[in-house]
Order: sequence, then structure tokens, then C-alpha cells
Amino acid sequence: MGEDSEFSEVQKRPTWVSHHSFLEDAFGKLEDQQLSKVRQWAATEIADLHRSTQPLFYPFSGPDILYANTFFPKAEEYVLIALEPVGPLPDFSQLSPEQQNLKLLEAKNSLFAILQYSFFRTNDMKVDLQKQGVLPVLLVFLARTNNRVLDVEYIGIDSSGTVQSTNEKAKGMVPGVKVTFTAADEDKPRTLYYFSTDLSDDGLKKTPQLAQFVDNLDQPNTYLKAASYLMHYDSTFKQIRELTLAKATNLLQDDSGMPVRVFDDNQWNLTFYGNYTAPRAPFTAEEYQTDLNQIYQKNAKIQRLNFGIGYNFGPNESNLMLAKVKR
Repeated sequence: MGEDSEFSEVQKRPTWVSHHSFLEDAFGKLEDQQLSKVRQWAATEIADLHRSTQPLFYPFSGPDILYANTFFPKAEEYVLIALEPVGPLPDFSQLSPEQQNLKLLEAKNSLFAILQYSFFRTNDMKVDLQKQGVLPVLLVFLARTNNRVLDVEYIGIDSSGTVQSTNEKAKGMVPGVKVTFTAADEDKPRTLYYFSTDLSDDGLKKTPQLAQFVDNLDQPNTYLKAASYLMHYDSTFKQIRELTLAKATNLLQDDSGMPVRVFDDNQWNLTFYGNYTAPRAPFTAEEYQTDLNQIYQKNAKIQRLNFGIGYNFGPNESNLMLAKVKR
């Protein structure tokens, strides 16, 4: 922004200078210590997915377009689904200086965990993102991954599973937002969808149109990270697990996604990376997968990861599993 920008005065304030310094430092460290390594690993180990233009389906995502775009940078359509609200996009120019400072502080607080640990902490999201919504974070991540936002539109999924333009409330529909953007050095527009809804069995029973929308995705790649082990439970999150498995052709996840037991050897080829360690608190021994641990213990040739991902974010603690449908 230059001197003639409407925000030129804002940029001179100590709050903005501090905010800008925080982002530059945090994202610089993240790029050096994390994202560059993820990008290099993905380009080598999952090269076909890294180059794929197929849609990316990412349930339990929060506003994590950051890692979705890093692992799958060529996807022409991203579909993120989580419980956190979309929220408003405030007109910064219409806010008072005090309100502008508050919005900058809210954005900084909501970004802290994923910049430090690679995931949004659930308890923090309940506080930070319930107040401001995910939209500001989505836009920050798009900008920081060298994408240019072209348009932001509130949308909803209607009873037929079709996306409709609407207002922020999207009454009677699954509320969401559609962000149209272009990647660096590209002209072709891409699309980011974020939908706010309850993915539990009880939640999906109230919004059957979400399953219709997902079912209409064209052979999506699927990504799961820091998913709170929810799909491990048959009694509460079985439907979203079955829907995800039915649509997936390629699925990349850490151990908090789906338990290894649900991947039938006759249907899936599985490749493992990293190191399997016990789930961190607040998760318990109930989420520990004995069968997954045995796979890691029996195969000394499993390639380690030089970056942290998911809840066990230490470089020698993290794991990934790539599942590919057998043709």
C-alpha cells in the first residue's frame, strides 16, 4: 500500500506496525521451518497429488487453507467444512481507530496456534473464531500463500444440495462463503468454499443437503489433519466417516483422522510416513491405535518426516498416511 492508500494513516500506527512485524516474523519462520519442508516433501513423495487439479475435500478443517494449499497447491476447488462460523468481513475503513486496533489483535490471537503448532487448538477456536468467524483468517492465509482474492460471496447449500448466493445468515441452508482467487502467476480463477456446520451424525441428520453436495464433488482428493479423533467413534461421527471414505480416491491424513482399521486391505493401498506416538493430552489412551503402532514397529523402512504436522507436531513425533483406492 502506498501513501495514496486509504489505509496509509492506519499503517503508521503502533498497533499496525506491531501487527505487520508479527506477521512478517511469524510467517518467515513458518516458511523456513515448516512450509518449505512440507512443500518439498509433497512435491517428491505425493507428486501426483501435489500437481493434481482435482477438488480438495477437507472436513474438520477450521480455516486451514494454509496447509491445504501447501500440500495441494494446484487444486482448482477447495472445500473446507468445520463448526466455526463464517463471520462478517468488516469494512476496515468504516471502523474507528480503536475498533481497527481490536480487529488486528483478534486476527493475531486467532493465528497464533497454527503458526506455532501447525493446527488450530479447539478450545482457542471456540473463543477466538466464534467471535470473529473464520473469514479474516482464510483471507490472510490466501494472501500469505501468494494468492490474489478476486471476490468474496456469502453462500448456502439449499435442500437440493445446490450452492446458492445468500446473505451471511443463510436461513434454511448450510451457511458458507465462496472465495474466488487466483494463484501467483496464474490467470485462471480458483474457488475456496468454506461451510459452517455440525459434522456429527446428529448434525448431518439435520442437514442432509451437505451429503448431497459432497457426493457431487468430482473425484476429490481428501485431507484430514488435527481432526480430534472424532471419526474414530462409531456412535457419533460414523456418517461423515463413511461419506468421506465413499468419495475419496486419494486421502492424506494424520492419525487423528480416521482409524487405520476402517481401511479395507482389498480396497486401499496404504503408505505410512513419520513416526507413530501416543496422542497428546487432552486426548487419552482411548484414541491410541495399537494396530497402527504395530505397523510402524514392524516396518523400519517407513520414511521419517522432517517437519511437524498435527497434534504431535515434533519432527520425530508426527505421522502421515496416504491411502489410495485400488483400481
